[in-house]
Amino acid sequence: MSSIAANKLAASYDLDLYCVAPNAKPPVCKILNYGKFRYEQQKQQKASKKNQHVTETKEVQLTPVIGQHDLETKAKRAAEFLTDGNKVRCCVVFRGRQLSHKEVGEEVMKKFLSLVEEVSSIDKAPYWEEKRYNVILAPAKKKQEKKDA
Repeated sequence: MSSIAANKLAASYDLDLYCVAPNAKPPVCKILNYGKFRYEQQKQQKASKKNQHVTETKEVQLTPVIGQHDLETKAKRAAEFLTDGNKVRCCVVFRGRQLSHKEVGEEVMKKFLSLVEEVSSIDKAPYWEEKRYNVILAPAKKKQEKKDA
């Protein structure tokens, strides 16, 4: 159908001619109420935005001289962040002469990682950044549940 005939047909129904696939040969068009069509598209976009989860990066700071109970408390808090679906940056902060004993901070990081290994996976391996020893953790992928056959 020619475009002129299609426009006349759409006008006779008090509707609009909307080009669905302009790059096709010949172009594909629809006769519809364009205002209603736009409203439905906006409604779908709002619904898709509503279902999206924005992941935040939470931070947990440790020191090389942290006590065992404090370490467990921080690990528990990080596990809560991870189960909520957020990423966690864990950093061991060194001050002054503590930097001369980097291995102590690395041991603290290993203990922390062992405490949260069930609910996390390492997103970015441990790395040094000035006076901080950082690691970024992501929530562990949930295991697929078996479906009853």
